[in-house]
Amino acid sequence: MFGRLLFLFIAIPVVELALFIKIGGRIGLGPTLAIVLLTAVLGAWLTRRQGLRVLTGIRAELASGRLPQAALVDGLLILFAGALLLTPGFLTDTLGFLLLAPPFRAWLRPRLARALAGRVIVAGGPNPAFRNTGKTKSVAGDVIDIEAEEVERRPEGR
Repeated sequence: MFGRLLFLFIAIPVVELALFIKIGGRIGLGPTLAIVLLTAVLGAWLTRRQGLRVLTGIRAELASGRLPQAALVDGLLILFAGALLLTPGFLTDTLGFLLLAPPFRAWLRPRLARALAGRVIVAGGPNPAFRNTGKTKSVAGDVIDIEAEEVERRPEGR
């Protein structure tokens, strides 16, 4: 895992720098910087808009008594898209705009669930987003049922 992250932290800036040089050489410095600023502003606006739409969906699902699993995953992907769009670069902007597209998120959601199925333990009941693929871990052990009572603390000396 550390090796993958290290690779990403090195490879992405190198690719972005190469793209800046290539595109800047073709269209010039001014238009290149204008594109970077425009995508940041447009990305922030779209991220806010999509995020508010997902938040409304989460509230509606909770109000109807359903768990908003898909909407929560969408919210996480939109948050990640916003971070990518605020990072200057052409590759990160492309990935960020893809994540803001609802059809792309709908396509990505089950693939993400399959990738995380063996790594996530869901407590509190079945989770259809993370169906048992044979890779999930079960938590074994005793269940302890307790009752708690709040006790008021008295100041020392009384």
